[in-house]
Amino acid sequence: MRVKVLSRNPDDYVRETKLDLQRVPRNYDPVLHPFEVPREYTRAMNATKLERLFAKPFLSSLDGHRDGVNCMAKHPKSLSTVLSGACDGEVKIWNLTKRQCVRTIQAHEGFVRGMCARFCGTSFFTVGDDKTVKQWKMESPEYGEEEEPIHTILGKTVYTGIDHHWKEAVFATCGHQVDIWDEQRTSPMCSLTWGFDSISSVKFNPIETYLLGSCASDRNIVLYDMRKSTPLKKVILNMRTNTLCWNPMEAFIFTAANEDYNLYTFDMRYLESPVMVHMDHVSAVLDVDYSPTGKEFVSASFDKSVRIFPADKGHSREVYHTKRMQHVITVKWTSDNKYILCGSDEMNIRLWKANASEKLGVLAPREKAAMNYNQKLKEKFQYHPKIRRIAQHRHLPKSIFGQIKEQRIMREARRRKELNRRKHSKPGSVPFVSERKKHVVAVVK
Repeated sequence: MRVKVLSRNPDDYVRETKLDLQRVPRNYDPVLHPFEVPREYTRAMNATKLERLFAKPFLSSLDGHRDGVNCMAKHPKSLSTVLSGACDGEVKIWNLTKRQCVRTIQAHEGFVRGMCARFCGTSFFTVGDDKTVKQWKMESPEYGEEEEPIHTILGKTVYTGIDHHWKEAVFATCGHQVDIWDEQRTSPMCSLTWGFDSISSVKFNPIETYLLGSCASDRNIVLYDMRKSTPLKKVILNMRTNTLCWNPMEAFIFTAANEDYNLYTFDMRYLESPVMVHMDHVSAVLDVDYSPTGKEFVSASFDKSVRIFPADKGHSREVYHTKRMQHVITVKWTSDNKYILCGSDEMNIRLWKANASEKLGVLAPREKAAMNYNQKLKEKFQYHPKIRRIAQHRHLPKSIFGQIKEQRIMREARRRKELNRRKHSKPGSVPFVSERKKHVVAVVK
């Protein structure tokens, strides 16, 4: 004969000290909890409302430049250091923890067109309108020492962009063509060209470090292999691409910021159509940068706003703007995945939280547990109409709101026109073209 007995371990429910929380046993049988879903729904609604209530993403403004901020670079080893270049040829090095400028260099005559830090963080490179490439020390000069560049290379044409190799003493510049340089030489190791137009941006792949991507003003995105010293293939879009950024986690994925208000995420193995078209901006997209996780990216636009897109979604999850902010020219996502920096026309660099409602500082264990629980609730009920409406609502400037409305009307008109044409044409004569294939003109190999 078997007899069931209650067996309770005192360790499971007895407190060790009177300061401990009382442990309460819980039976997970759904029959015993008939109101579980309504309660969780209410909690999810409250969590979503609180998230919007605490969404205060703007942290501070770094002012000190005397002209529009044209480019920025991250320090590869130090999270608190960021470099910025302005339209008057001035370069500033900032300390983000103190939120102040630690060093100012008059680097070029005219615009600072591009800048990048060396992979070891000991020096950085700048290019400008004065046809020079300059290498500078990251540390400030000693007392009485002149502020002079380590190396200066005088070129034949204006350089419009620069990027450093992730592992070797090699950097690439672009302008009339893409030049690959060794740091020890004053002439390029090789010059890559495909077409006859000026190239606005060049970027090294952070994983497959011998691959480069460049954007030209003849609407091309060209991929190069440094080992072959030849271009690999190019994709031609409907409008010009301003810059591109490689995904730091997936070697073959890159995102291009285009003049037609969209961003295109491509897989470099299949350039016939983009993996995703990201549509939300209402003016030309000027810059893009990936988060260190590779799951999201941030874009800067001429429409005076900064948007954060999930890499696999077509619409942004967040939009940042202020009354004073003008055309945003450059944007960077910090290496700790917590902050976003943007530089704009009106001489300011702004620091934002990557997650608008995130609490900064050290979280207590109970705070962390409550935050995780609320996050799971929001994920569980995210498609419920009321919760979705609250989570997605954003206040936008009147100009952006009006342009979004106008574009919606134009898209609807185009769709209606296409439907009418298909209706009154011979069956099959007007083919269906997907949104992804509409914007690609050709792929050349």
